[in-house]
Amino acid sequence: MTSLVYMGIMLSAIVTGAVLLRLFQEKLDLAWWEKLGIGVGGFCGAMIGAKLPFALHDWQGMIDGTAWFAHGKTIVAGLLGGYFGVELAKWVLEVRTKTGDSFVVPVAASIGIGRWACYVGGCCFGQACSLPWGTTFPLAPDGGTLLRHPTQIYESIFHLTCAVVFFVLWKKKMFPGQLFKIYLIAYMTYRFFTEWLRPEPVYALGLTAYQWAALAAIPLFAWLIYRDHRLLTGATKTEPTMMGGSE
Repeated sequence: MTSLVYMGIMLSAIVTGAVLLRLFQEKLDLAWWEKLGIGVGGFCGAMIGAKLPFALHDWQGMIDGTAWFAHGKTIVAGLLGGYFGVELAKWVLEVRTKTGDSFVVPVAASIGIGRWACYVGGCCFGQACSLPWGTTFPLAPDGGTLLRHPTQIYESIFHLTCAVVFFVLWKKKMFPGQLFKIYLIAYMTYRFFTEWLRPEPVYALGLTAYQWAALAAIPLFAWLIYRDHRLLTGATKTEPTMMGGSE
């Protein structure tokens, strides 16, 4: 029964994301095949990114292909892989149109729904706690005897809230072309701090791999936003006016 509910929630998440993406991309000045290519690039990048950290821990499985179909996915690497998958597809297709804004709400809504599948499936649980909303998870090392942070629900609330907030920003045409980068910065910041609620192995300086990934991603996307702003400002300054022009 749990497997059916899990599959039903995941299917709902995928359908919701696909429908919203189609709606948000209607106004993009792109041919249907360009939209399709970008979508495929994002999907493939997300799938590879989500599985890559686990595959790297199983070299033989990565080579023979079994690691790519085994359990285990990470949203952090999946989002990063999806972003760079879209950028790669746009480079191949020679698309210069900014497309990130059209992905924010569909992706956030899809993940927000999908995290409930993690909750039902009993994976991605948090540390033990004594909070009134703590939940037992049979797949935890304690076998479900301890109350734990339902970190899947915390993350669902975060992403669904982002879907609403970024929809408002998109409607008001605020931060055009930068919404997905801002969303990634927000999520990486969220994950950095909530990692202390999760039973993840720690490495250098007592930080988890996800925290180190967040520390690398946040300045990267902040720099990309700054770069785009500088390019836009430079383009605005060189636009031809009534008094003169620019070649």
